[in-house]
Amino acid sequence: MSKSMGGTKLRFWYDLFRESLNSEHKDFTKGSLRKAIFLLAVPMILEMCMESVFAVVDIFFVSKLGSAAAATVGLTESVLTIIYSLAIGLSMAATAMVARRVGEKNHEAAAEAGAQTLIICIVISIIISIIGAFYAADILELVGASPEILSIGSSYVSIMLIGNLVIMLLFLINGIFRGAGNAAIAMKSLWLANLCNIILCPVMIHFYGLTGAAIATTTGRGIGVIYQLYNLQKGKGIIQMKWNHFKPIWSVIVSIVNIASTGALQFIIASASWIFMAKIISGYGSDAIAGYTIAIRLIIFFLMPAWGLSNAAATLVGQNLGAKQIERAEASVWKTAKYNAVFMGVVSILFITAAPFFVGLMSHEPMVIATGTSALRIISFGYLFYGVGMVMMNAFNGAGDSRTPTLINFFWFWIFQIPVAYYLSGAANWGTNGVFWAIVITETAVAITGTFLFKRGRWKTIQI
Repeated sequence: MSKSMGGTKLRFWYDLFRESLNSEHKDFTKGSLRKAIFLLAVPMILEMCMESVFAVVDIFFVSKLGSAAAATVGLTESVLTIIYSLAIGLSMAATAMVARRVGEKNHEAAAEAGAQTLIICIVISIIISIIGAFYAADILELVGASPEILSIGSSYVSIMLIGNLVIMLLFLINGIFRGAGNAAIAMKSLWLANLCNIILCPVMIHFYGLTGAAIATTTGRGIGVIYQLYNLQKGKGIIQMKWNHFKPIWSVIVSIVNIASTGALQFIIASASWIFMAKIISGYGSDAIAGYTIAIRLIIFFLMPAWGLSNAAATLVGQNLGAKQIERAEASVWKTAKYNAVFMGVVSILFITAAPFFVGLMSHEPMVIATGTSALRIISFGYLFYGVGMVMMNAFNGAGDSRTPTLINFFWFWIFQIPVAYYLSGAANWGTNGVFWAIVITETAVAITGTFLFKRGRWKTIQI
């Protein structure tokens, strides 16, 4: 009897998992919230896992070229986070707009909103490409690169910046799919991009060294974007874009810019502060920055699934606000926050107890392992708070209230984190550990502040 019940339960979860991978036509404004979160979260978690695999694959192969090559990737990543911030900001605006229109059952307006966001993205990307073509070495020097890193890393930075369009589009189009509740397509595009990157990375690095890593990553993402564009135009989901949707609609563009400007600023504020963190660490040498880079890549690998789960809250908030179901929107956030906290708590225990093992998978240099282990252990102490904070931030963004998270980030990352990191690492003589503890304290404060403001409920009144 019990064996039969166990088999039935297993079959139920298996069927639900399969359903989550093919959920293009689901209505997330009614039915079980737990099931809605599961159906959205599974593909979103798998999508974010694939995004983090990009980072881990690159550093795994590049670290074989030595600490200078790994440090180049780390410093470049601190610059690319600004591009990621722009992409995520636009993606967040697209998700909020599309989700709200889908909740209102206006699918034509949802497609128009997505198309207008793509127009904005392409204009921004062209500007970044021009900067990357002419100022790559200057940018690398600005973030503290040594002469050795400059000599081997300028072409890597140049390719990554010139090819920023595929980074921007990969994030943005997946934001459109998520807003429509079609998280499965977003996931599949990242799986395809990563498969190509995993195949190309060792081959291109073998022939072209560090530059090959940039070529492989850009090509892999480009293939993922082609798959996305195909599904936007000819897919079976709610959003089907046609050429007429790309005719500029200025009222929609203004609305998107209003959300995306503070949304992008929100993530730029957070990510630009990481440039200062990397700059502080770079003062302790290439081994220190390499260890820090490996630790951050490992942290991101596990943060991305949590970010994927929190994305479910953004979609549910947006769609349910559009359907005028405010209580359901709020309940979805608390449930998602609880699930995320449990997941991040488990990851925290894993990293605190086994940090040397994980860092050792990426490097065999003692000084690199020492710094990476300290970073991984210390930063992991705040994981539970990170999980809750992510959900709260995405809930605000899903409602179209990008202003609140922007103000939270500005205060805690710039007014608080940067001065504290400088003080703890320098005057307090904590060295690199001072930077790591500053990160923990700051992220915990962000989570507490976000939860408090979410309870106040201003996000329920936002109109987009």
